[in-house]
Amino acid sequence: MKAVLFDMDGVLVDSEEYWVALEEEEVLPEAVGEGVVDDEEITGMNYREIHGYLDDHYGEHLDIGREQFETYYEDAADDLYSERVELIEGFEKLADDLRDRGVRTAVVSSSPLDWIGIVVDRFEIGEHFDALVSGDEIEGPSKPEPEVYEIAAAEVGVDPADCVAVEDSENGVEAANRAGMTSVGYRTEINQGMDLSKADHVAEGPEELRGLLLELTS
Repeated sequence: MKAVLFDMDGVLVDSEEYWVALEEEEVLPEAVGEGVVDDEEITGMNYREIHGYLDDHYGEHLDIGREQFETYYEDAADDLYSERVELIEGFEKLADDLRDRGVRTAVVSSSPLDWIGIVVDRFEIGEHFDALVSGDEIEGPSKPEPEVYEIAAAEVGVDPADCVAVEDSENGVEAANRAGMTSVGYRTEINQGMDLSKADHVAEGPEELRGLLLELTS
């Protein structure tokens, strides 16, 4: 494998636990009511597309406008990324080892580029990436559609078949698979119930992920 592409939320940083809490405690109950939607359905999707998804699948329950819905996420993002999340353990050493092997790396996220920028700037990790690919760049739907990964492969100059994508969600794994990449499902405490069975590999925690990525790129 010649490139490793990291999802941001739930992989590069531990933000999913905060997003899930926000969705379960505030956003989804306000939008469609308690217990109507499983948050795993929307994990990995661009937040701007979630309202449309809810309208399509749970329209009879939807009781909030798109603008108000998106504001929940936008108001939370700056505080979450600039103050609360932590970088995945051992990332910089892993990134250095990958770079020593000539492996290209990128962040590939459905989130907006400015959210990615907050994370990259806060942890001073911009030098470790050859590309930052966001939901802002795609013309069609985000994950599970493969476009964001297809763009990432082009930006790092590596054939999709030679790329490894690290994802913590079913939608993300599907997007990587559909792009023709090797998919790695990243298992954490927060996504124990997530179905990652379609991933080519599953890594439990940062140490196992590190070993797997070094094996795949050796």
